[in-house]
Amino acid sequence: MTLIRLSRACATLLLCVGFCPTAVAHNPMCECKEIPGEQIQCTGGFSDGSGAPGVTLDVIGYDETILVPGKLGADSTLTFKKPSAEFYVLFDAGPGHVVEIDQADIPSQ
Repeated sequence: MTLIRLSRACATLLLCVGFCPTAVAHNPMCECKEIPGEQIQCTGGFSDGSGAPGVTLDVIGYDETILVPGKLGADSTLTFKKPSAEFYVLFDAGPGHVVEIDQADIPSQ
């Protein structure tokens, strides 16, 4: 009788797995560009087209100090004064959703 219950449980489990929706991956994306006034504007989002309002975007010096702590605004952007020290931008939407942009990769105007 235990074998019959086990077989039914396995069949039910396999049936449920067959109807589970597939998870859709969305990768983090961030782009920064220099704009007039010695400023940098960064826009963050995800590959599925969704924005990233409220997501952490910090500007970090090469010595690992946070030069500009920030969060993306309602329009998924953050604008900041270009630091005089060497830096990189860290877009951090959580584990596995991190993008780093080095200052050398930010196009100037």
